[in-house]
Amino acid sequence: MSADSRARFLSALHQAVTTGSLVKLTLGKSRSSDSTLKNLFVRPVTLKMGAHLSFLWRHETRDITKNHLPAEGLAKIDSLLGTDFLDAHLFTTSTVAQLECQPDGTAKLRLKSSPQSDASPGIGAARATHDREKTRLIPATARWLHALGVTNDRGQPREGMSDKFRQIEKFAELLSHLIPEAFPNRPLSAPSPEVAPTPLRVVDMGSGKGYLTFAVAALLGSNATVLGIEARQELAELCNRVARDENLASTLRFDGGTIADTSVSAVDVLIALHACDTATDDALAKGIAAGAQLLVVSPCCQKELRPQLTAPKVLSDALKHGIFQERQAEFVTDALRAQLLEWSGYRTKVFEFISTEHTAKNLMIAAIRDRPPADPAQAERIREFAAFYGIRSQHLATQLNFDLRTTE
Repeated sequence: MSADSRARFLSALHQAVTTGSLVKLTLGKSRSSDSTLKNLFVRPVTLKMGAHLSFLWRHETRDITKNHLPAEGLAKIDSLLGTDFLDAHLFTTSTVAQLECQPDGTAKLRLKSSPQSDASPGIGAARATHDREKTRLIPATARWLHALGVTNDRGQPREGMSDKFRQIEKFAELLSHLIPEAFPNRPLSAPSPEVAPTPLRVVDMGSGKGYLTFAVAALLGSNATVLGIEARQELAELCNRVARDENLASTLRFDGGTIADTSVSAVDVLIALHACDTATDDALAKGIAAGAQLLVVSPCCQKELRPQLTAPKVLSDALKHGIFQERQAEFVTDALRAQLLEWSGYRTKVFEFISTEHTAKNLMIAAIRDRPPADPAQAERIREFAAFYGIRSQHLATQLNFDLRTTE
């Protein structure tokens, strides 16, 4: 019976993928040899190369996304089910199925109808129905998306903006998990004016054209006041005009100014996405000083440390190549940032923000304040890390008055 239950579940999954009725698959109760692995989430995506299955591997401190062709993805799920994961939930447009496996090989299958059971079974129709009916944190028809040039008047991404729209959706999805984690006693959005908490104070450093700043304001609604800081005054003015036109000005505004020169205080959430080189460090330092509970940054152009890198003997042959030096500088910079955040009292996650198919700038650092700062043992480990790579100074360390030099 257990083999039959497993076979029936996999058959239902195969049919859902084939007909386009798959909504998502969740694998849990991990028994993986990697103790940090907690869950695997699988959903259908349409890429430039066609239909794929997107695998989101959720670890304790990082998320990893990989896309697979359907046949390859199904084979991988088959190998994981009952071995690396004991529990599986399958959601389709017509059915919800749960498979519970036991270490001894037995399994139990539960089936029930989905509220979406009236969906059309065809590949195109099912996928379109799913897109319409699933809860979208940022509706494609949002008027600000059209005003900023992301979508057309039919709510479809404009030519060349599909990746940007996907980035906006993914960012909203990430925040929808990070904010409840950082503020566990607050709802993501206020349930009613009578019980609405004090709005979260959100600052987006280097907001650019405001795509993701608007997404934050749309996601949190009246539960937040959002301020975008942008050095290009014309972009700040454009975004303020769109905010007024879309009746968002009561919770969203943009100010002109650089990250380094902007003074912020009493911030709950600080965001800095693609702030170039040490501008990311300026943003992090200001967020820490302002007492931010949640910091979310996506660094880019990590140039500062490359001239300082002194290759350890074991790495010298590899690091004589420029491309490896560049990647090593990116790694050292962001690893050092993560460690300095932890020293400052934050629990830190570093993960892939969005697939490299959508943007090459896909690393994200999220930090939630949850511990006392300035652990001496941790400080010494940071200094040892810096010494290993010959790093004598780094912008965030300087901002935090952290001396990277070893005591020897």
